[in-house]
Amino acid sequence: MNHIKCKTRTSFLTFLFLVISLSVLSQSGVIRGFVYEKETGEPVIFTNVLLQGTSFGASTDVNGYYVISQVPAGSYTLRVTNLGYDTLLVPVTVKANEIIDQNLFLDKASYTLQTVDVTATRQEMRTQTRTSVIKVTPKEINQIPAVGGQADLAQYLQVLPGVIFTGDQGGQLYIRGGSPIQNKVLLDGMVIYNPFHSIGLFSVFDTDILRNVEVYTGGFGAEYGGRISSIMDLTTRDGNKKRLSGRIGANTFGSSLLMEGPITRQTEENPNSTSFIFSLKNSYLEESSKIFYDYIDTAGLPFNYLDMYGKFSLNAANGSKINVFGFNFTDKVNNFRALSDFSWKAMGAGTNIVVIPGNSPVLIEGTFAYSDYEITLEEKSSPPRTSKINGFNMGLNFTYFQGKNELEYGIEMLGFKTDYFFLTSTNRSIEQEENTTELGVFAKYKISTGKFIIEPGFRLQWYASLSNISPEPRLAMKYNATDRFRLKFATGLYSQNLISARSDRDVVNLFYGFLSGPENLPKKFDGEDVTHKLQKAEHAIIGLEYDVFANATINLEAYYKNFSQLTNVNRNKIFDENDAPDQPDILKKDFIIERGDAQGIDFTFKYDLSRFYLWAVYSFAYVNRFTEDPEGGLEHYYPHFDRRHNVNLLASWRFGKGMEWEFNARWNYGSGFPFTKTAGFYEKIIFDNGINTNYITENGELGIIYGDLNTGRLPSYHRMDVSMKRTFHFTEYTKLEVNLSVTNIYDRNNIFYIDRVTNERVDQLPIMPSMGVNLSF
Repeated sequence: MNHIKCKTRTSFLTFLFLVISLSVLSQSGVIRGFVYEKETGEPVIFTNVLLQGTSFGASTDVNGYYVISQVPAGSYTLRVTNLGYDTLLVPVTVKANEIIDQNLFLDKASYTLQTVDVTATRQEMRTQTRTSVIKVTPKEINQIPAVGGQADLAQYLQVLPGVIFTGDQGGQLYIRGGSPIQNKVLLDGMVIYNPFHSIGLFSVFDTDILRNVEVYTGGFGAEYGGRISSIMDLTTRDGNKKRLSGRIGANTFGSSLLMEGPITRQTEENPNSTSFIFSLKNSYLEESSKIFYDYIDTAGLPFNYLDMYGKFSLNAANGSKINVFGFNFTDKVNNFRALSDFSWKAMGAGTNIVVIPGNSPVLIEGTFAYSDYEITLEEKSSPPRTSKINGFNMGLNFTYFQGKNELEYGIEMLGFKTDYFFLTSTNRSIEQEENTTELGVFAKYKISTGKFIIEPGFRLQWYASLSNISPEPRLAMKYNATDRFRLKFATGLYSQNLISARSDRDVVNLFYGFLSGPENLPKKFDGEDVTHKLQKAEHAIIGLEYDVFANATINLEAYYKNFSQLTNVNRNKIFDENDAPDQPDILKKDFIIERGDAQGIDFTFKYDLSRFYLWAVYSFAYVNRFTEDPEGGLEHYYPHFDRRHNVNLLASWRFGKGMEWEFNARWNYGSGFPFTKTAGFYEKIIFDNGINTNYITENGELGIIYGDLNTGRLPSYHRMDVSMKRTFHFTEYTKLEVNLSVTNIYDRNNIFYIDRVTNERVDQLPIMPSMGVNLSF
């Protein structure tokens, strides 16, 4: 009887809770919509939409979308503020249990404000965890000195905290101890396998097609998976919905073309629209360098590329849309110094959707894409290498808004094929052809309570080809101690399948190939059983944010990444596994296991006004790797991208009556990279005829005896770049921009490498003046 009473009481309380919840919901409503730029119809991202005189409000996302939920019934005034736009005030009436769709259109300010009451960036810092993430827009990219007269994302990424750039020619970006293969790059949700060109100064992305770039240097949320170090998420613009416009540019390095416009024009009477955007850029440096930069190399600088990207957008009145996009990127280096021929090409296409359901405060986003990448390297003194990867990725995400709280969940699926061939220095082949499928599901929930923001998340990643499941909890937190001071924390577990096909001993390290994680790994590492075939890492980040004054912010973060299992190509293989069963794994396996860690501190200072911008970064870091020797002992080494100190200073100043002049300067200092010293030389007999080779009469090749791995250190690196820009306005929409820039203005001799055989020193790029013009219409 008591059991029945208890059960009845519980049922009654549950019913009462539901009635109260529904009663509360029925007394409130939802305001949602998109914020657009009136002139072009392009979404205005990261801007504040507030209910004036209340604590209710939201910031727009990367689609310009905002949701203000659980608003009590009544009449309000929507207030929209963003630097560079006139403040917008719109009256709204909220009714109980109803959703109001309110799209907002902003006019560009007739004069430039020095500040606004509450900037969207400052508001986002108080309402989002934002640990180890940097948001980059074309505005920031254009404030860096434009190498070759062309501002580029690759140049701006080099000034971000925790990012290490290894050189002007063939350089790659390494993010907080992670190699390029451990950084996932997404373009409109599509996986991009190689985002940078060989010269290292340019990415495959045209700056003017970008809407926003988010760089997660660690501790990223459950919505991202398949990489163990970092994420780079790029979103492109939809194209002008009001008029045909474009830009034509040319400089001493290359040229570019951008066209965009409506197919069906957006008007107040017909808010539906279709639009397109297309960009093309190329390099003719191989020819122009013979004219402008013959003092570097009379044969020219043989770096060539051609990048094309196109997008078609279908936009509904309520903000729902479908995008269809495609790209083709190519890169080629012709007989440069130690290289005979090097080239890669990438292509892909896809679609993504944004859906706004009629009667629910939910945002639905989906992606389906296919991409293909192929790279070839043929060296004069080394065997050729080839690598291919192609496949699809698809995903569907749901975001449910509950007042200041948010629930996001989704599913992601990837399928790809890798094909790789490589001959070691002992003529042992390493080959792989593999089909792989990955499936990930995730959920995360943002809770805002008092001064705390807590964001727990969980991702389950299944690697079909390896028969491994990886459960990956994530957590991010922020404590708003005061209105100007905030503490933050993030941690998580991460895994990935893909491994790199490059060698740490490559002098000119242009080859950027991909391998699927192999099944045939050593059974033990450091005396312990290997229980899975994945690469795994654990991140922990703690930091603080402090608003020094209205337009200045300090950010300080300390991080630790434990790379608990890494898979690498075995550079020490000298036996075929089937022919030498008694030999240690380090001498016969195609792939070996390593582990490592990265730890450091990143400091940034940002000051941003309409006329003056200052960005200062200091990074202190250690990156360690541990591998086994043939006797089974553990050896420590520093990878070739380990840099102890890295400093970046960036300043931009706009001046003149109409601020038509702009001066930019950037200075970078980095302590020396590690390298492997040459211990000696010997005659290497190839044994082309196997046991029938007469080693007494056979002419051998020059063999190199390497010293201990990466025990040497190169000299420090430093460089200063400057640029001056002048804009001429002809009509409301037509303007000409002239850019003069100088790279390495004080002509610092930064070492690139020393040829081990000839002992010739090869330096990074010397002083390089350049000029560019861009006509916008």
